[in-house]
Amino acid sequence: MTLHRVVFYEPGHFHAALTLRTTNPRLAPDIHVYATPGPERDAFVRLVESFNARIEHPTHWSLHLHDGSHLLQRMLQDGHGDLVVLAGRNNTKLETIATLTQAGLHVLADKPWLTHSSQLPYLSQVTTAPRLAMDIMTVRHSMQAQLIAQVVHTPELFGEFVTRDDQEPSIDIGSVHHLVKRVNGQPLQRPAWYYDTSVQGDGLVDIQSHMVEQAQWWVLGEEVGDMERDVVLENARCWTTPVPLDLFQESTGQRTYPEDIRSSVHDGVLQYACNGEIRYRLRGVSVRQKAEWRQREPTGTGDLHRLRLRGSQCTLHIRQGEETGYRVEISLEPAAGVKLEPLVGTAVEKWQTSFPGLSYETSSLGWRLRLPPNLDQGHESHFARVLNTFLDHLERGTWPEALRARIRMRYTLLAQAQEFAQDQHVEAPS
Repeated sequence: MTLHRVVFYEPGHFHAALTLRTTNPRLAPDIHVYATPGPERDAFVRLVESFNARIEHPTHWSLHLHDGSHLLQRMLQDGHGDLVVLAGRNNTKLETIATLTQAGLHVLADKPWLTHSSQLPYLSQVTTAPRLAMDIMTVRHSMQAQLIAQVVHTPELFGEFVTRDDQEPSIDIGSVHHLVKRVNGQPLQRPAWYYDTSVQGDGLVDIQSHMVEQAQWWVLGEEVGDMERDVVLENARCWTTPVPLDLFQESTGQRTYPEDIRSSVHDGVLQYACNGEIRYRLRGVSVRQKAEWRQREPTGTGDLHRLRLRGSQCTLHIRQGEETGYRVEISLEPAAGVKLEPLVGTAVEKWQTSFPGLSYETSSLGWRLRLPPNLDQGHESHFARVLNTFLDHLERGTWPEALRARIRMRYTLLAQAQEFAQDQHVEAPS
């Protein structure tokens, strides 16, 4: 078996290192890293070395660091890899992906791929290139998300998305994240540029990319979608979370706000435009997606998610909050006149191969689906699975057209949503 040789270019986000969280027999152990010396490179090295040093199932990566001037050109000239992983500054990401794919390299790049609509020409170039380029979409690798998709794609249980009621969206998806959090058991240190929306992206392009991808999965499945035919943008808005200097210092290790973000500092507090809501229709199905950021992660919580998918047979709910002890609950609420229990029982029995140990019980909403807690190792484990999916595509030698189309659609929609909201003032949350 030929081993793939992976190169990391300026890994400024911890998602880059998480792709190496587990041993991968399809990758050569020598990992070449082209990165500017400093806190970002140090954080990447520390995280990878912690994977090597752990007692249970240690990895055996050998890091080779390269620095100096003209790093991108040097990386291309050295030829140490056949695929590149990108996770860091987002404002130059699409241009970098275009350069790499033109040079004959495959690219796995963290989201979001753009921060402004002016970068869209590179999107067209990347998604028509002969080399594979894929964004790091971890949600599909969660057992919970796979179960949700299974429900939606089982017509006898879920029915079809309700489209006749314009008052409430058929897909209502939301999440809450935290600026100060822990990753791999350690406090996360963010680069200072993370708080510069011109570099990181604002609340309409970051977490929203995951949400669009999920809506595409539920509505389109593996069909090839088209932006002009299938998507109608209805509304978009963005608002801020205050980041006092002490929180900025704690999350970045920097003593002061850098000059590049001073224009967003008011009365001594950074107003970070990291929250967003987008409303649109996808093949006639109404979608509302809302991403919010709070300051600190409360002990024992982590990221919080909610979801409501309205089908003609039942409505699927995800609840996660104080009322559930911050555990995710998946419930099915029957539509009026629908006897759901025999349908749920038949489906759960049929799905045991894909979801061993799946069970169901009554709940206040109808029926609760229960996945065994050991069936999924958590969000941080999903990055290595994304890398495996990428390698699967690579070894088949195909660029799946449905994947190309989904990438084009989601980033075009996010760019349009950002343009829609730009003429409005940054809003307060409602």
